[in-house]
Amino acid sequence: MPEDSPLAASVSVDPIDSVTLDDSVSMALLVLLESLTPAERVAFVLHDVFGVPFAEIGETVGRSPDAVRQLASQARRHVREQRAGAASREQHDAVARAFAAATSTGDLEALVSVLDPDVVLRSDGGGRVSAALRPVRGADRVARFLLGLPRLEPEAVIGPIGTPDGLGFLATLDDEPSALVSLRVRDGRIVDVYIMRNPDKLTQWS
Repeated sequence: MPEDSPLAASVSVDPIDSVTLDDSVSMALLVLLESLTPAERVAFVLHDVFGVPFAEIGETVGRSPDAVRQLASQARRHVREQRAGAASREQHDAVARAFAAATSTGDLEALVSVLDPDVVLRSDGGGRVSAALRPVRGADRVARFLLGLPRLEPEAVIGPIGTPDGLGFLATLDDEPSALVSLRVRDGRIVDVYIMRNPDKLTQWS
């Protein structure tokens, strides 16, 4: 296959980088894609997102069409499992507003109450800005981490913003986006917090 073909271009870098350019894709789905194996991710993204035939993907990655089809099926199952039980937009936004109230007042107890005991916080600095190197786990640790963030950028302005996940929060510094906070809600509590700080992935929020 020629190196300048669209498919070759798609797999020359991680295909998830192409998906992030679509502002209709939720942060929750992007995090899920990152949790897949590289082979599952390539098969799922190229076939289910970009519509590339299994045979063509197989030729590029050196696997049979059946093997690629199975990888895409496994990835699709993971996506369905992740989305199962997701909160409605109304439920999500109600919890997000309670989250915002607690973080804005520094109320640790109130913040912990809206977090699932097993909540996970992930942040992405893209190697360009500071971010947590590892996921932060547990309601108390996540709450304390979040309440400590304003001290890192005291001049940042945080406001609500609509995202594909539902109500989110955008931090700006000198009128430029500094961080996007997205939430995943299940059973009335926040189970995942995503903090996007990578400047390359914040351009759509300028």
